Amino acid sequence: MLSATEERTQLQRVIGYFHGTVFLFSIIIGAGIFVAPKGVLKYSSLNVGVSLSIWAACAVVSVLAALSHAELGTTFPRSGAQYYFLKRSLGPFVAFCYLWINLFSTPAGIAARGLLLAGYLTQPFYPGCFAPEMPKKCLALAILWCLGILNARGVKEVTWFQTVSTAVKVAVLGFISVTGIFLLVRGRRENLARFEKAFDADVPDASQIAEAFLQGLYAYSGWGVLVRIAGELKSPSENIPKCVVTALTLVALIYLLVNVSYLAVLTPKEIMSSDAVAVTWVDRVIPSLQWAISLGVSSSIVSSLNCTVFSTSRLWYMASQEGQLPLILSTLNIRSCPVPAVIQMLIFASILIIPSDLILLISYVGFTDWILLGLMMIGLLKLRFQEPNLSRPYKVCLPFVFGTMATSLFLVLTPIIKSPQMYHVYVIIFILSGVLLYLPFVHFNWGSAYFNKITCFLQLLLNVSPTDDIDDTKYLMSRTLAL
Repeated sequence: MLSATEERTQLQRVIGYFHGTVFLFSIIIGAGIFVAPKGVLKYSSLNVGVSLSIWAACAVVSVLAALSHAELGTTFPRSGAQYYFLKRSLGPFVAFCYLWINLFSTPAGIAARGLLLAGYLTQPFYPGCFAPEMPKKCLALAILWCLGILNARGVKEVTWFQTVSTAVKVAVLGFISVTGIFLLVRGRRENLARFEKAFDADVPDASQIAEAFLQGLYAYSGWGVLVRIAGELKSPSENIPKCVVTALTLVALIYLLVNVSYLAVLTPKEIMSSDAVAVTWVDRVIPSLQWAISLGVSSSIVSSLNCTVFSTSRLWYMASQEGQLPLILSTLNIRSCPVPAVIQMLIFASILIIPSDLILLISYVGFTDWILLGLMMIGLLKLRFQEPNLSRPYKVCLPFVFGTMATSLFLVLTPIIKSPQMYHVYVIIFILSGVLLYLPFVHFNWGSAYFNKITCFLQLLLNVSPTDDIDDTKYLMSRTLAL
């Protein structure tokens, strides 16, 4: 058994304020800003004013939700803090439901971004028409598995790749923003009229606004990643809230400028007819730079994808150590990467790529994410009253918590009540199906001998082994629960 000092050397607190902000900035700005404008416009009834207002409102909602969520990571500054918090506040079954939903929503988000990335890479080869679906899906599968190989190479390679791709995405979005504003100022009268009469189109109803919010909030998704890796942050009680405010403020400013830039060049109908809005935009402005924009946009999406694969594999790794996922997911290769967790995630994402529809996938992800956030806010309130003396270096204002809960209820219940869709039924059935797995395989631990045989086989096949500190981790967590 390793000592506490030796264990801590595996997860050192090396991420400070600057790098935490960069990491958060990197994972938020991915596919969303390049695909969500189409979905927001669609559910805003092509109303430019409503569309831009929703983008601004999504920024405010995301900041409130992220600051509320930050209390989880500052109270329990460890990797997989969301899972640990739910297990402590609402019990092991709710924590398992969180994992069960994550097993679906995270691969769905990865699949959506993989398809978008493939669309941007293939579109320049099919000028004037849509790229065929088969090459896009094959390329998306290849990209995802290349990221899996990159993660298996270890943290150093992932960090290097992340730094380069983040620099490229900032340059591309800066170019789109500045060029669009310049064209708007020096542009034609009809482009300015699009903003002067921004609210003249039809106004969407409540269910459409809820769907538009889900599309816009998808572009801001990822703000909880610092809580997920809180065990590796320096001074998490200070840095998590500061990183959230800094990164989301910058992201909101960039998103608004990019949307204004799109609308300064393209009409709402042209945006709706485009599979790759940024490529269509540059084809109208500087056609010779279409390839450069495609590569730049691709680097932006792949950077966010890489962050998601990296952080989520750590969440599943921690849940496996706690016995709520198969033991094989908590094994590491020689480069300290939970390869089985990465492989499982990519298998699920690959299955979702084959029949997927991009906007529908975004609705899946947004719907489940806000269910989870609502559960966390309930747990936060329960723990406030149940354990009032628990050390909380950062305490969010209760109005923020209630506001986040109200937003969660609105985004989850309004579409179901106003315009129920089949995917709502699928998601609810999927969540409830977690009960069928929790009782036999987690609560009663049936089939453990059979899973042990599979674990041994996969360990040999993948050349992975359990970490030396599993027992120490369980001991420390049980001591924390006993306090």
